[in-house]
Amino acid sequence: MAECIFCDIVAGNIPSEKVYEDDEVLAFNDIHAQAPTHVLVIPKKHIASARELGEKDAALLGKIFAAINRIAQEKGLMEKGFRIVNNCGKDGGQTVHHIHFHLLGGRHLTWPPG
Repeated sequence: MAECIFCDIVAGNIPSEKVYEDDEVLAFNDIHAQAPTHVLVIPKKHIASARELGEKDAALLGKIFAAINRIAQEKGLMEKGFRIVNNCGKDGGQTVHHIHFHLLGGRHLTWPPG
């Protein structure tokens, strides 16, 4: 995908602080962390947003959420809890058009988020 920062990270053209990687999923620390733990979890395959997901993506989403749980466990977030966020579209706050999930934890998170 042309001009996609996350595709460039997947390709190794932009460095990242990886916390998890397998054949289909990559997770790395957010450079603009909003919590003590703030990890971005993305599919390596370019999918612009959740609006493009279909039944064909069920297995990939399962792998993404399994990776999120693994990272949460490794970061010590399972007992107290954590938040998973996906922003979809302009009004949803999506600024990078490659589907990604924010894993946030390590502090008490308030609601509503803003």
